[in-house]
Amino acid sequence: MTNQEFNGGALSPEKNNLRRRKFGALLHSDPDDNNDFSSPRNSTAAMSSAPTNSATSSPYMSPWNHPSPFTKSPWIETVHPVEDDDNQYINFRKHGLIGSLVREEGHIYSLAASGDLLYTGSDSKNIRVWKNLKDFSGFKTNSGLVKAIVVLGDKIFTGHQDGKIRVWRFLGNKRKTHKRIGNLPTTGDYLKKSMNPKNYVEVRRNRNVPWVKHFDAVSSMSVDVDQGLLYSGSWDKTLKVWRISDSKCLESITAHDDAVNSVVAAFDGLVFTGSADGTVKAWRRELVDRNVKHVLVETLLKKENAITSLAVNARAAVLYAGSSDGLVNFWEREKHFMSYGGVLRGHKLAVLCLAVGGNLVLSGSADKSICVWRWEEGGVHTCVSVLTGHTGPIKCLAVEKDHQEHWIVYSGSLDKSVKVWRISEHAPSLKELQEP
Repeated sequence: MTNQEFNGGALSPEKNNLRRRKFGALLHSDPDDNNDFSSPRNSTAAMSSAPTNSATSSPYMSPWNHPSPFTKSPWIETVHPVEDDDNQYINFRKHGLIGSLVREEGHIYSLAASGDLLYTGSDSKNIRVWKNLKDFSGFKTNSGLVKAIVVLGDKIFTGHQDGKIRVWRFLGNKRKTHKRIGNLPTTGDYLKKSMNPKNYVEVRRNRNVPWVKHFDAVSSMSVDVDQGLLYSGSWDKTLKVWRISDSKCLESITAHDDAVNSVVAAFDGLVFTGSADGTVKAWRRELVDRNVKHVLVETLLKKENAITSLAVNARAAVLYAGSSDGLVNFWEREKHFMSYGGVLRGHKLAVLCLAVGGNLVLSGSADKSICVWRWEEGGVHTCVSVLTGHTGPIKCLAVEKDHQEHWIVYSGSLDKSVKVWRISEHAPSLKELQEP
């Protein structure tokens, strides 16, 4: 791609600096410590008229170089305007890849969108903030790889490889800065709990730690806005519940037999967790012996493959679970509880992340593609699109409302880039596009 001029800056062609890595490492480990991720300080926001399909063959037969299971998509091919009698379909030239955000700071592991701001976390220990496809600001932490980011108002929560949760405050557009205002747990609470031997739990042989702190990587976080609670899942197998108003840890639950990879606060007071032990569990906050606690309601799924990600369509009361076998299982809310709805098959390799926007659910995969599905009444899911263009596994997704039924999608990849897409809930399905 030749250099072009965009807002006074040169656009650079994207490079593929991704090393081939074992599949298991994508689910549970970080890049090699001896990798050199130092780079120039300049960043690029590369605009592209159409994404390119990077799924080319490799002499090493790398699993990341398999082609996408779909080749026809309104976002990766030139699509002419389609219009029916009700003007349902629109000119899809306005949709698809908007641009790419590149700052050579390492692999992208986490994303969070809030209004016109996008937060990205990587293995560089930096959290970058983007606005209108431009580098807006950033802040640095000494807690290692940023595995999870959650934004609530002017507060930003970041979960890290060392088990710490940092709390930051955005000081406004004029100052463009973020100030660290605390940790979870607070230093005072941690010291107080440390004084009492009863507050220690055994985490490994000959190692005991206070229950209020994660002792392994914080893999996922989710906020229950109505209850003012933050949930954090960790590779230490626990689910912790934090009260946001005073940063107090209310509960620590040994939720699974292996690493907790995803947690999501959902509808009807339910919280779902997914684990490397292959299970998806449902929890509910209830009154037990005059104390409010989270109790296990049901184990929704138990399989041999690791559960990598969860997402919820709150409007339709649907839960999605992505797994290392490339499948997305889903459940729908019924009178008694959750009813298994079926499975979405669109990937050849592991599903690494999920996101929901309206009635659209997006799955990002180690096969470098993003499948976009539309939920319809009766639990029917239609594949609307397959987004391609990344040259590495897609590790995280974030969705923000654009206008009307349009959504802005952010995808972070181990190719060290973030791509920005625009999609519509009313897009024709792939099947409709392929019909003569």
